[in-house]
Amino acid sequence: MSAPANGLGALAAAVLQPGFVGTTPPPWVCRWLGEGLGAVVLFARNVVDPDQVAALTATLRAERPEVLVAIDEEAGDVTRFESARGSSRPGNLALGVVDDPALTEEVAHDLGIELAAAGITLNFAPDADVNSNPDNPVIGVRAFGADADLAARHTAAWVRGLQAGGVAACAKHFPGHGDTRVDSHHDLPAILADRDRLDAVELAPFRAAVAAGVQAVMTGHLLVPALDRDLPATLSPRILGTLLRDELGFQGVVVTDAIEMRAVAGRYGLAGAAVRALAAGADAICVGGEHADEATARHLRDAIVAAVAAGELPEERLAEAAKRVGQLAAWSTAARSARPGPTDRPGGENPVGLVAARRAIRLTVDRSDAPPLPLSGPAHVVEFEPPRNIAIGPETPWGLAAPLADLVPGTTGVRFAEADVPADPAAGSAGRPLVLVVRDLHRHGWMRAAVERALAARPDAVVVELGVPALVVGRLHLATHGATRVASRAAVELLTGAG
Repeated sequence: MSAPANGLGALAAAVLQPGFVGTTPPPWVCRWLGEGLGAVVLFARNVVDPDQVAALTATLRAERPEVLVAIDEEAGDVTRFESARGSSRPGNLALGVVDDPALTEEVAHDLGIELAAAGITLNFAPDADVNSNPDNPVIGVRAFGADADLAARHTAAWVRGLQAGGVAACAKHFPGHGDTRVDSHHDLPAILADRDRLDAVELAPFRAAVAAGVQAVMTGHLLVPALDRDLPATLSPRILGTLLRDELGFQGVVVTDAIEMRAVAGRYGLAGAAVRALAAGADAICVGGEHADEATARHLRDAIVAAVAAGELPEERLAEAAKRVGQLAAWSTAARSARPGPTDRPGGENPVGLVAARRAIRLTVDRSDAPPLPLSGPAHVVEFEPPRNIAIGPETPWGLAAPLADLVPGTTGVRFAEADVPADPAAGSAGRPLVLVVRDLHRHGWMRAAVERALAARPDAVVVELGVPALVVGRLHLATHGATRVASRAAVELLTGAG
């Protein structure tokens, strides 16, 4: 049975941000909205196209006009709104390489207009991490770069642009997920930097986001001993209270990263992590990537109510969290009513995104006998697929074989994962240009070995890096700084001379 629409049950529901399955809201979500649910989160499974999302959000607002509708749309490799085709905008690393804050602001503003037109009011972006560890398995191209000052100025520009478009920005993953080799989806990363280093690097983009008026900050499930030796950031009063609120002066909504991630749920349980996060100073609990059902939402709501009754969570803290969620909802309502009209994009193309993607391309020519561009004819494309990044998701298409074949009939392509790479990856390419497509080549030994074999057989091959270009190989190397649809199009234009 659902909790009453007043009292502790309503306060507990107000701080939850659950996901759900389906392209229309299920009955339990509509019922909960009438009983105080403050927000929902949309995932790729909820999105078909902008018109369908607009109808979905209208249904939600018919139940609760002020509901926050959130999505994790970084407008890069991590895309939910364009998951079926890939993002029409380059991601953060590409924007950082261009290093034109005005362009970054324009791209984010363009995104804000599109999301707002579909009824989305809170976006879990930008990624404000500084990717100072090139072996980071989960951030990479999602960051603006490895330089703190660059990341700070582009984080601020992204926040300004998105919010001017009518959607609340949410800087993540506080206090910084860039210097880690561990993915918090799987385990608890430790950031071992001292406080001086944290101030100079990890915290710089978050200070810039706060100064730019960011409406929300997402916690990272990170152990940062220089700040708190015992508790992950999401559960730490020192990090969420003393640092974020008192030192950085942030007054908006603190949202947890998905509370079911193993970094916290594996140690404290789903409900235990949620209650501890609220007690530490979080205002909203994000859940539903893996547990998208009413039973999970009820379990969390009832655990929050029980924690208040047991004295583990002060009722004043819960009321404060619910109040902040309400204030963000009020900001979103005002921003939505004042937003610009939707952008006209004939054929679904995005001129701003394509301009940015073209500017982000970097071509490295190593020798005078490097293969000439454009390609001389239909190519053979070999794509090397790394292990799946959970943040990016399996549903988003990537690669060059398909878009190149669309433009140059006769182009062929194969894709290899680690388990099925042949002894001769260049086999089948005789008599035609060979294009080797990689993602984060520097992080995968098997991929590097396969590319080396292919280049030994075909030194005239073109290498295209769709990830972080920390390792440049081959006579002709093309870096897109992301695997988005628009980045692939920019690469294909350069390879074929069609741009």
